[in-house]
Amino acid sequence: MPPTSPLMTVMTAAVRKAGRGLNRDFGEVENLQVSRKGPADFVSNADHKAEQVLFEELAKARPGYSFLMEERGEVKGTDKTHRWIVDPLDGTLNFLHGLPHFAISVALEREGELVAGIVYNPVTNEMFTTEKGRGAFLNDRRLRVAARLNLADALVVTGIAHKNRVNPGKGQFMAEYDRVVDATAGVHRFGSAALDLAWVAAGRFDAYWERGLAPWDIAAGALLVREAGGFAREIDGGDFMHTGSIVATNERLLPFLTKVVKG
Repeated sequence: MPPTSPLMTVMTAAVRKAGRGLNRDFGEVENLQVSRKGPADFVSNADHKAEQVLFEELAKARPGYSFLMEERGEVKGTDKTHRWIVDPLDGTLNFLHGLPHFAISVALEREGELVAGIVYNPVTNEMFTTEKGRGAFLNDRRLRVAARLNLADALVVTGIAHKNRVNPGKGQFMAEYDRVVDATAGVHRFGSAALDLAWVAAGRFDAYWERGLAPWDIAAGALLVREAGGFAREIDGGDFMHTGSIVATNERLLPFLTKVVKG
């Protein structure tokens, strides 16, 4: 059974409440998609509203905890040992185009260590949950990373560097992409780092790599992978929460994929 601790009860309630608002807004985006103005401003408002709900619900349940949030940045609390890491809408471009592949991502750090995480797609009602030492779950089903042994058979997922991203630059990304394409069964791009990692935990993808991410993109997903029996590491050996560069897969594929990415 998935974790049912008081902490997980707080987290699931918060993301479900924020998810209901995103679902309503997503329905409106699908209608706005055909208008001349387009839904960009509306999506920005949806993002901020979801973050406000998460902030209010989590702050009420755990007074004093600090926050690191995509929209409002860092909010210092009186409790210096705990920090919520929140992305209210990961996969904004998908949301913007009416594609039902986006997620709310919430993680909790305790004294700098990831101890709990949720990745929730409100459209599909898939809720990926984890607490350190208690496993990873999709709704009521326990998760395990895929057991594939050969990189040549692996389906890998990544994010594509856009023209304004400094790390990595487009050239570096394309070089990495070419090497991984040549070494694997295929590379997909689905547009949500949080769901990419959750799907690695679920065994839907064999592996994931990307650079230039923010902590709220990967915190919950990385813990999901680890608690599903996999590994989530910084590509060059540092701390992915600081560098934003991550590779996630099973123990067997980890050294091979890391070597290919690094060239």
